[in-house]
Parts: sequence; C-alpha cells; structure tokens
Amino acid sequence: MSIAIDSLMSLEAWHKHRKLHKPELMAHRRLRSVRLGEHMTLQFEDERTIRYQIQEMLRIEKIFDEEGIQAEIDAYAPLVPDGSNWKATLLLEYPDVHERRRELARLIGVAQRVFVEVEGGAPRVHAIADEDLERETDEKTSAVHFLRFEFAPSQVAALRAGAAVRLGCDHTNYPAHLTLAAETLASLAGDLRG
Repeated sequence: MSIAIDSLMSLEAWHKHRKLHKPELMAHRRLRSVRLGEHMTLQFEDERTIRYQIQEMLRIEKIFDEEGIQAEIDAYAPLVPDGSNWKATLLLEYPDVHERRRELARLIGVAQRVFVEVEGGAPRVHAIADEDLERETDEKTSAVHFLRFEFAPSQVAALRAGAAVRLGCDHTNYPAHLTLAAETLASLAGDLRG
C-alpha cells in the first residue's frame, strides 16, 4: 500500500485525530516493538506506523506545502513492508555517552547480523541493512539502522500459517535471541501476502 499526499490528514485534522487515537496508536507501536538483549530494540514498521511517523513529522516541522509533504513521504514510505518482507528500525540504546561511543565501535556490522528463524528448518534470514545510505564507518556503527528481512515464498506461507519465529543477533559482541510473542508475531504475519 502506498501513502499518497491526499490520504494524509491536514495538520488541523491530525491534531484532533492524534488526541483521540494516540493511546491505540502507541499500543500498536508497542505490539510491534521487540527488545533484543539489553541495548537493542527493533521497531517493526507497517503502513500504520509509517503513516503515524509521517503525520508526526509534518506536525512537528509544521510542513503543509505539497513539496514538503512529498519529501516526508519519500523519506519514510520505503519502510512499509511490501508483502514478502518485514521492515524494522533498529535502535542501539546506550544512555551513557562514553559507553555508547565504546559499544558502537565494537558493534560494526551488527545490523547485518540480526536474523529471523522461521520454525520448520528453513535457513536463517539475515537482515539486509541500510539500503538508503551507509550508516557505518571503519570506526563505528550508527545507533539507528533500517532493516529488511526478505522471505522465501515457503517462509511466507509458514509465517502466515502461524509458525514460531526466533529473532536474534549473532554478532560476536552482541549475541542475543528470543522467540517472538504470539501477539507480535500475529501482527507481523499481517504484513505478508501469500
């Protein structure tokens, strides 16, 4: 589903809408947010989370001209899954600035080491990271990455049928994994088309 300018609310309409619907919008984001280990969060995006993000950016930046609105759509729309994948914003969270600097230097390549394992013996699906621009240097990685998990048709079918999923990271300096909660998995399965 694409997000068109005429499908967005005016700043005034959004102001009223967000007051009434913010709790349910935040609940939807929490449902699709997964904490992996102590310092990594994956926010799985969908049309609803990205539409919210665009509307919020328009509100915060007070953008109301068509060119500015289209620029926000162009920036965020690529994060909407297209039916064969999941897309996520990966956040590496270290509140202490010194610890953050040290850990981001140790975690070069971490975004490509995040994976999804679909129950049934299919191979791990490692993230395709940062297709928009390079977010690492030889000295450190970024605290924010954009990930895409591209699934084979058999994996899409298994996910839509309710297969369990393990999410993990096999980076040497950040080994972590968990099984996705049923309610999160059900929401993510809705991103896929068989």
